[in-house]
Amino acid sequence: MVDGTGEALVSSRQDYIDFILDHYENPRNRGRLDPADATAKGGNPGCGDIVVISLNIDPETRVITEARFEGEGCTISQAAASAATEMIAGKTIDEILEMSGDDLVEILGRDLVSGRIRCATLGIHTVRAALRKYQAARRMDQIEADRVVDQGRELGLEFE
Repeated sequence: MVDGTGEALVSSRQDYIDFILDHYENPRNRGRLDPADATAKGGNPGCGDIVVISLNIDPETRVITEARFEGEGCTISQAAASAATEMIAGKTIDEILEMSGDDLVEILGRDLVSGRIRCATLGIHTVRAALRKYQAARRMDQIEADRVVDQGRELGLEFE
């Protein structure tokens, strides 16, 4: 298994099991951000897993400054959500949107979670959904701002 920098974290099946159990029993970043810049809820109906991701984002750098999750479900889904919040810390929106579920599956141990891929990828897919919602909202804000400026110019107002 490798971390976000490509460094080896674990080498045996037992290490992967220990990693998953540690994140399940001692979740990192559990809780909800209020207020949050971006949120999304994801679920896995087949297993009954639910994950809610909340993020704070630096608007200038587009870097995740804080990530939290809440949820309930199987050990793998909750451990994976915990690991996902660690995996995205300090990364830009673009870097995260380039990540795939496979990145998290590798961290959790492909052989160990191969039968539970939807559980293992729920957290990172929910993070990506929150970021897509955030980007859409920013685009709508920009469209509205552009509309106001255009209306002001039609009225003869000057903008710098």
